[in-house]
Amino acid sequence: MIDFLMENPVVFAENEIPADILFSLPGRINGKTARPPSSFSLKIFPPDRSSYLKAFGLVQEEIKQGNTFLLNLTFESRIATEATLKEIYRLSRAKYKLYFRDEFTVFSPECFIRIEDGIISSFPMKGTIDATIPDAERLLLEDEKEHAEHNTIVDLIRNDLSMVAEDVKTELFGYVEKISTHKGALLQMSSKISGRLPAGYQNRLGELLITLLPAGSISGAPKQKTLEIISRAENYQRKYYTGIFGFFDGKNLDSAVMIRFIENRNGTLWFKSGGGITWMSDPAKEYDELIRKIYVPIA
Repeated sequence: MIDFLMENPVVFAENEIPADILFSLPGRINGKTARPPSSFSLKIFPPDRSSYLKAFGLVQEEIKQGNTFLLNLTFESRIATEATLKEIYRLSRAKYKLYFRDEFTVFSPECFIRIEDGIISSFPMKGTIDATIPDAERLLLEDEKEHAEHNTIVDLIRNDLSMVAEDVKTELFGYVEKISTHKGALLQMSSKISGRLPAGYQNRLGELLITLLPAGSISGAPKQKTLEIISRAENYQRKYYTGIFGFFDGKNLDSAVMIRFIENRNGTLWFKSGGGITWMSDPAKEYDELIRKIYVPIA
């Protein structure tokens, strides 16, 4: 597990994972799930709109100056629910899940990188729409802003993978996945980019990860300058939110971007969410998207 700023990595051998850390990845799980409840309630107290607009304005000014052309702006929202953090972990349905010591839980739909037999793949997600909107998939695929944002991230991830792999290519572009939540379904646009790692990558896994981090989909482009702007625009510390977690068996690796993230601070729960900002972004729509992404995936 590696935090957003790569300052506090945590590594355990498989037989030394503490009992208060639960995780679930495709084909590997160390904690039980639970049956969905007959009802689940989640009260949301989103960030003040004026605070969001101030940060949005700062980002737009940086875009106008040419310092960034895509920045993932995030905020935290206070939430209230009768469920505990561990119960939320067990009830949620997601491709990647993590419960860490009653400090936070993650139910992420987004893979960071997957390594299988020397092939490294990444599956960036950019572009979201309410699945209940009539003809939602077509609207998402034809949305100029969302399409441009997705293109930018695919280019960024392809360049990132080229630093550690050869023969990097986009295998699938702009496919749509449905995500079920406690308040309805969402559609998200994804792509698959892959390349071939050099021999001996198993012995340099840490170096490989640090080269690729932070994930492009939750930072922006150009990455380094965008990270500097994020530190000024956001009014809180991301910590492990938008970091990564995964499992390495000595040969293959599966890992996730830590989005859809709930943090417990002194008994109060905070949900961290956001979205990509470009010159085409509408502040009202971006603020609404931040709130729309506050959900628990309970079908």
